[in-house]
Amino acid sequence: MAQNIYDDAKFFEGYSQFPRSRDGLAAAAEWPSLRSMLPDLTGKRVLDLGCGFGYFAQWAVENGAAEVVGLDLSENMLAVARQNCAGMPVRFERADLETADFGSGEYDLVFSSLAVHYVADFDSFCARVRRALRPGGHFVFSMEHPVFAARANPEFMTDAEGYMVGAVNDYLREGKRLTNWIADGVVKYHRLISTTINALQDVGLQLDHVDEWSATDADIADHPEWEKERYQPMFLLFATSVTSSLPNRT
Repeated sequence: MAQNIYDDAKFFEGYSQFPRSRDGLAAAAEWPSLRSMLPDLTGKRVLDLGCGFGYFAQWAVENGAAEVVGLDLSENMLAVARQNCAGMPVRFERADLETADFGSGEYDLVFSSLAVHYVADFDSFCARVRRALRPGGHFVFSMEHPVFAARANPEFMTDAEGYMVGAVNDYLREGKRLTNWIADGVVKYHRLISTTINALQDVGLQLDHVDEWSATDADIADHPEWEKERYQPMFLLFATSVTSSLPNRT
């Protein structure tokens, strides 16, 4: 089973203080870009992997989705999500994204926000996502950018000319990283951009759009604390769609 750090009381308390935890999608810097990559949700059935507090599920229903199923390993997350989506056609279930069966041909959209870097076996994950999609379906997701995630504990420094630079280490060495984020020993997995793209294409998912998100001048004017994201990409966004028959593989 994947690490369930979000059900640790101290970690969950710290995570709950982040702006995106308190204020939802409006406080997620990359959300406008990710939103632009989504298909029309009118009448669609949606699967949200790593649903967290249910903010995307709520948004999806408000924007026409007929039904949303949200999966998360954390009982703490699910409890808040159920409150946020009370009365909506949304169902939340506890599931480990490493092993869960997402069904077969049930969804028009599979969505995931900042969860796939917790998944060790990305090939298996992609195959299960592809199997869950209907013909013409979409898989749209975000992840920590591999340049940011390659170093277990990202840091910035100033070079000899006074410019801020992001420190990158072990980029070509894929695999497990132990990160000290809110708590020590948070388990994440680093993989190359090429590895991610190949895994998607191998299961019959076409790349429709890729975005190495960066803060704009307007973003930084509103959020000066985002200035450092000019020097090292933090988020990588993908929009994919089903373009071939389901490969004969697991």
